[in-house]
Amino acid sequence: MTENQDSATEFDPDASGEQSQPALEALIGRVEEEVRKLQLAKFSQEDALTLGLLIVELATEREMPVAVDIRRGSHILFHVSLAGATPDNDIWVERKARTAERYGVPSLLVGLRGRRGGGRTEDNAWFDQSAYAAHGGAFPIYVKGTGPVAVVTVSGLPQKADHQLVVEALTKFSRRKKKAAPSS
Repeated sequence: MTENQDSATEFDPDASGEQSQPALEALIGRVEEEVRKLQLAKFSQEDALTLGLLIVELATEREMPVAVDIRRGSHILFHVSLAGATPDNDIWVERKARTAERYGVPSLLVGLRGRRGGGRTEDNAWFDQSAYAAHGGAFPIYVKGTGPVAVVTVSGLPQKADHQLVVEALTKFSRRKKKAAPSS
């Protein structure tokens, strides 16, 4: 969301009551654009550490009580729980990461797409809420020409805030990688 955008009119997946379908579609479009833009040239275990520490830095500066996780399948590359995070955040991390990995898109996008027409992904019998969470905070790490290679997840804030922290960190991480890349 840009600073001059009116957040009161933006779709909020945590809000109760009716919200406009155009606002929902606008948020879906924004997340889909983030997916298109946040494509990396490569992603290594060292990159997981760098990205994880960047998220920790941002969250610590803002006193955010979050758990941060980066994983490649069941291989945990980075995990930390900051002050105020609880064991429940680790459960949410696992469920959101599993969702992003299964569907190949951010967990927020899975939840938003499920709201088209007024429903929720969680209302479908095929969606196992004990294993998956269609809530914002997990974002696949995409490598150009390869697709998703890992998932970065934040849990502890409202779902759009979890998602935004991940996107902010991925954006900064991507810019730093581009600056550091040798010119050809």
